Formats: sequence, C-alpha cells, structure tokens
Amino acid sequence: MGNVINLNRFRKRAEREASAKQADTNRAKFGRTKAERMSEEKRQEQAKERLDQHRIDREELP
Repeated sequence: MGNVINLNRFRKRAEREASAKQADTNRAKFGRTKAERMSEEKRQEQAKERLDQHRIDREELP
C-alpha cells in the first residue's frame, strides 16, 4: 500500500511554488532599486533642463 498524501498540503505547496515563480518573474521585470529610480529621475531632470536651455524665446509680433 502507498503512502497517504494530504491533498490540501500538496495543493497549497503547489500554489506557493507557482506564486514564488511569478514573484521572481515580476522582480526581474519591474523591480528596480531605489538608487536606480533616483538615478533615472535625476537623468531625466537634467535632460529636461538641458532642453530648456536650448529653447529660443521669441515674442509674438502683432
């Protein structure tokens, strides 16, 4: 006779493993450190300022 298996434990363990696998995928896809986010934000701000510096202000003639 084989071993008795608790189906609830098996089901819950399978769900946890699937959830962990999904979490790993999401971390790789969306996860960034705070330093990376701050660096990207600073780079975008500098690019915006650089673009504004090259802007030519012309007054509308009547």
